[in-house]
Amino acid sequence: MISPPFRLGVISALQHEQHGLIDLMQDRRSVTRAMREYVTGSLWGMDCVCVLSRVGKVAAAATVATLIERFGVTHIVFTGVAGSADRAVRVGDIVVADALVQHDMDTTPLFPRFEVPLTGQSHFASDLGLTNRLAKAAQDFVGMDLRALVAAQDIDAFRLHQPRVHRGLIASGDEFIDSRSKLAELKQALPPLLAVEMEGAAVAQVCFEFGVPFAVIRTVSDAANEDAPVDFMQFIERVAARYAFGIVKRLCAEGATA
Repeated sequence: MISPPFRLGVISALQHEQHGLIDLMQDRRSVTRAMREYVTGSLWGMDCVCVLSRVGKVAAAATVATLIERFGVTHIVFTGVAGSADRAVRVGDIVVADALVQHDMDTTPLFPRFEVPLTGQSHFASDLGLTNRLAKAAQDFVGMDLRALVAAQDIDAFRLHQPRVHRGLIASGDEFIDSRSKLAELKQALPPLLAVEMEGAAVAQVCFEFGVPFAVIRTVSDAANEDAPVDFMQFIERVAARYAFGIVKRLCAEGATA
């Protein structure tokens, strides 16, 4: 259950990942801050601020800090795509983060590998309540909404016939992982790793430092190796954006009546 006041910040790295959400906002207002457009309004009865962070940890961290300090969001959800880091996680699956780690953070021998200096943390845990609700929204989307929102030809083209929702560890870094050797190295260092991307752990660190609940959800777009699809942007437009739309809709509608 969520008690008022409640204002949700919805962040994505790329424009297409929020396709349709901003168009549906009621009482919509746009504010430009630090080269980003923050759109405030209501989505399915929930007070929201939607913004594109752009790609990378620094961009994501700046966006989150602005959401908290300038726009007063009380909870944050990051949506987007990721590469699989586990054989059980396939293209079209969804990964909801229970924890996030910066895979390119290494200040040894001063601090252990992956630990963010002066925080005592390497793995930043997402908010359990918000993550549970987001995972349920994702599961309901897969079970009930996917075929209504994703075209049949795209389901066939991207082999989305039985997508699954996973929960676990996501790693972030300022590097697009597209090599089997690099992925194997990360998996050896972080055996529970399910997916890799470029923003989530920065969101997690900023939210940890501000004490703001957060959750991160990713649609798996590729296997984080040399076989990554050349039609990456088509996958975002035709699949991932529709996943995000349907899942955020369920999350907001549930929260509005909680």
